[in-house]
Amino acid sequence: MENFKAVLISRDENKTQSVEIATLSQDDLMEGDVTVAVDYSTLNYKDGLAISGKSPVVRRWPMIPGIDMAGRVISSQSDQFKEGDEVILNGWGTGETHLGAYSQVSRVKSDWLIHKPEGLSAAQCMGIGTAGYTSMLCVMALEKAGLTPESGPILVTGAAGGVGSVAIALLAKLGYHVIASTGRASEEDYLKSLGAAELIDREELSGPARPLNKERWAGAVDAVGSHTLANVLSMTKYGGAVAACGLAQGMDLPSSVAPFILRGVSLHGIDSVMAPKEKRLEAWSRLAELLETEKLDSITSVVNMEDVINAGNAIVEGKIRGRVIVKI
Repeated sequence: MENFKAVLISRDENKTQSVEIATLSQDDLMEGDVTVAVDYSTLNYKDGLAISGKSPVVRRWPMIPGIDMAGRVISSQSDQFKEGDEVILNGWGTGETHLGAYSQVSRVKSDWLIHKPEGLSAAQCMGIGTAGYTSMLCVMALEKAGLTPESGPILVTGAAGGVGSVAIALLAKLGYHVIASTGRASEEDYLKSLGAAELIDREELSGPARPLNKERWAGAVDAVGSHTLANVLSMTKYGGAVAACGLAQGMDLPSSVAPFILRGVSLHGIDSVMAPKEKRLEAWSRLAELLETEKLDSITSVVNMEDVINAGNAIVEGKIRGRVIVKI
């Protein structure tokens, strides 16, 4: 495939951003030792920020967005992969500094790829995507902090989003009592179908936090940051743990040391972009084991590459529920 279509983000001399479907050639691709025919990608909050230009995600111009891909190797100079291998990629700067996945062809470094997990289709892998893979990393961090279902409830913020939806399904499957925090009361049936035992309104957590508040949960998966994360920490039980992976409310953390030095709470930062391959393989193996395909299908929708520009703006505006697969 010498010529192919891709979503291309450009900006002019005035730094005004534009997004279009462009026709490119393999000469336009960046360096790498594996070339992949991309079958599916997905839409994450970060992809929405890149497309909308509402946050400085893109650091190279022009840029093909898309931080996740699933596809087939069409050429390889690596002994790790051969033509025809089914592979997936999450992060590593694709869609930010390296041309990303919203493209029919992508050339990347072999170290960034892993073989598609057995038991999951390429589309299902993208139904999970970075959001779901991040959720698994969060759950693994809580487990390694010593939390078990007997420890007490686990809160999930941004519950109707991609990270939150998968986190609820994973935690419920493992036997945890899950509290879902959402600003969309209309999603109650959806969240409970994933395994949430109870819901709270996000407004309870979105204002300024006290240094310590009543203990309410043993741990949390937080995709929101800012005042929400500060409140989550102030209400975490003695010896509890919080996995932080997002910034939907903001990058700031207006908290205090009180939860850490008076209750022994631990805060675990979750980075999915540069996580080492061993951790990625563990996370994807657990996802293939734990995620019920019926629940995964229930939280996913599909858009074509031509529709991802509109969908990218919608996810930033909080109008997307669950996960979006992008058919490339």
